[in-house]
Amino acid sequence: MIGCRSASDTLWEEAVAINQSVEGASNQRGHGNTFVAPRDGLSHVSGERSVPLLNKTIPQLFAETASQYRDRDAAVFVEQEKRFSWRELAEAVDALAAALLKFGFEKGDRVGIWSPNRWEWLVTQFATARIGIVLVNINPAYRLSELDYALNKVGCKGLVTAAKFKTSDYIDMLNTLAPELADCAPGKLSSSKFPHLKTIIRMGADKTPGMFNFDDVLAMGGAEERQRLDTITAGLRPDDAVNIQFTSGTTGAPKGATLTHSNIVNNADLVTAAIRLTAQDRLCIPVPLYHCFGMSMGTMGCVSKGAVMVFPGEGFDPGATLRAVQNERCTGLYGVPTMFVALLDRPDFKAFDLSSLRTGIMAGSPCPIEVMKKVVSLMHMEQVTIAYGMTETSPVSFQSHVDDPLEKRVSTVGRIHPHVEVKVVDAEGNTVPVGERGELCTRGYSVMKGYWEDEEKTAEAIDAEGWMHTGDLGVIDAEGYCNIVGRVKDMVIRGGENVYPREVEEFLYRHPKVKEVQVFGVPDQKYGEELCAWIVTLPGEQASEEEIKAFCQGQIAHYKVPRYVRFKDQLPMTVTGKPQKFIMRDQMVDELGLVVANTA
Repeated sequence: MIGCRSASDTLWEEAVAINQSVEGASNQRGHGNTFVAPRDGLSHVSGERSVPLLNKTIPQLFAETASQYRDRDAAVFVEQEKRFSWRELAEAVDALAAALLKFGFEKGDRVGIWSPNRWEWLVTQFATARIGIVLVNINPAYRLSELDYALNKVGCKGLVTAAKFKTSDYIDMLNTLAPELADCAPGKLSSSKFPHLKTIIRMGADKTPGMFNFDDVLAMGGAEERQRLDTITAGLRPDDAVNIQFTSGTTGAPKGATLTHSNIVNNADLVTAAIRLTAQDRLCIPVPLYHCFGMSMGTMGCVSKGAVMVFPGEGFDPGATLRAVQNERCTGLYGVPTMFVALLDRPDFKAFDLSSLRTGIMAGSPCPIEVMKKVVSLMHMEQVTIAYGMTETSPVSFQSHVDDPLEKRVSTVGRIHPHVEVKVVDAEGNTVPVGERGELCTRGYSVMKGYWEDEEKTAEAIDAEGWMHTGDLGVIDAEGYCNIVGRVKDMVIRGGENVYPREVEEFLYRHPKVKEVQVFGVPDQKYGEELCAWIVTLPGEQASEEEIKAFCQGQIAHYKVPRYVRFKDQLPMTVTGKPQKFIMRDQMVDELGLVVANTA
């Protein structure tokens, strides 16, 4: 391991000087503060297109950056005490890519990554892209049933996994699901539950039967495989699928949003241009890599500019994040509002020197105005922006500008991104006038390729004219600023994590005592929203709140486990039998004495 070190004061002073001199030019590819007015008084806006989109694949852009900034810092993993220059990162990427070829992986194969924020995640991201493998992001919080579904839904041929994270023992779960691992040679798995899965690569030094060790794998690719890398990369196209991210649906099981090189490269480039990121910047990334925020906006965003990626730890920890910003002299910071609240609430917050900060992004859920004011004034992030989007749109469609008034950066999600088109429609699909609410629909380069092998769900989300129906309710004002005011469907956002009640309901229906169940969100001061389940038990059966929660533990992600469980004789329904979740929510708000957060 290479020990972590802070940038010297001299280098830091030089970086600041260079950064100040290029700030004006750094936005040349990006999301300027150009006024984008709605069309003809209707809620329909299009981003400026003066600068063309990048017609490059991920490995092409990565190679250009690695060549240009060869011996400069590329990535720092503080907790693992691992540091890469761009040259070192490129060497590790090629080593893994060559080994994957040695194992028989080909373009289009799916390889899952199940891990918190570790250096192996980063190397895997770019090694799979190098040879056209589709990387499948698996949420580190997934448990048995979710992992089972994800690996089989997209037919993963390989899996790169951490050994454990927090209370999740990944190795134990894999052995539970695939007991054949105990008696198979690495790379030769033949599992009744996972017919496609052949190769599992585990992180860490411990040995596990049936699995390769990541560090050993880096030395397994030969000269023949390395000679093939550039030829394979040259044959990739920007519109090839390169990444699958699972996004839950209101009808139950998660769907595999399939993104292309072009989706990720261009959104990352434009998002970071909007915060004026340059090669002199050092971006602190405490958000998870499995999510678009960490992977697309974070790592790929830094690659697009040659900026340094700084990862404080495997998971978010306020103290570790503040120390990383201070010690690595980070100039940018990403996070969801709850993360920033946790940073500001640290008793020793004032002991950290955060004067290097100037920019960043807050996204994932509405930002309370007082939090934003403190981020600007106490964390020196005068150029922090708000971003809005969804996994299916790579992800960002709207983003505030560093020069927007603070009021606009809090009460709205900014204006339309370049090369993206958005309209707000009513229930009949008609574009509504400016200032009226309706469903946001997005069209442009950023819209996903589709849901993996699910034409029906893809057609429900993307209409014949290419509009992605987001399910979010929005309002666009006369200046083109957008405000998210609700959701067409009942998705709950808990601490930046999207939770779809139907998915949790489908799981709870497996409980032998449950007859009916409805899950919905209620306000929460810390997480924005928390889950509540109303349950009707089968005749003659009784259950407790603790019993329901215990049923969920270890089977679904912790953030999907309802915080509140109530048992009812019947559920409020319409005359046509549709559940009235707004009535349930209102009753719980009254019962618990909750306060609806004011976000403007």
